[in-house]
Amino acid sequence: MTVIFSKTCELGLQAVLFLSIKKEKRIFTAGEVSKELKVPKEYVSKVMQILTESGIIGSKKGKNGGFYLAKSPSSIKLIDIVEAIDGLEIFNNCVLGFPGCSNEKPCPVHEKWGKLRDDAYKMLSNETLEQLKEKTLHKLVNL
Repeated sequence: MTVIFSKTCELGLQAVLFLSIKKEKRIFTAGEVSKELKVPKEYVSKVMQILTESGIIGSKKGKNGGFYLAKSPSSIKLIDIVEAIDGLEIFNNCVLGFPGCSNEKPCPVHEKWGKLRDDAYKMLSNETLEQLKEKTLHKLVNL
């Protein structure tokens, strides 16, 4: 588990990366995604619904239904997925939860966390899923 993202967000990131390396508009059931990512099907369904509401993932109901990437991998960045699931508060709020934490009234880790937070935001905002394709392929093959 990561320090800053929820488990749900982690799964969302992995699921969208999984869909991004597959043929465009190919539909995957929650069961197929859960098998690939080694997580419970019900959890995958819940996360995919959140991502469907955000427009990152599309869904098709019925016998041949499932989930697919609703946008081109070249137009999706990791920060889009984080925002859809966890929101962007972690990039604006005090990591220790102190109210009123600011440059003028910093918490004990304000300066160090600010740099890490800004670097993390930039990293998640820089590359598209298309640019991450080769690394994603390598990682998912080795899961």
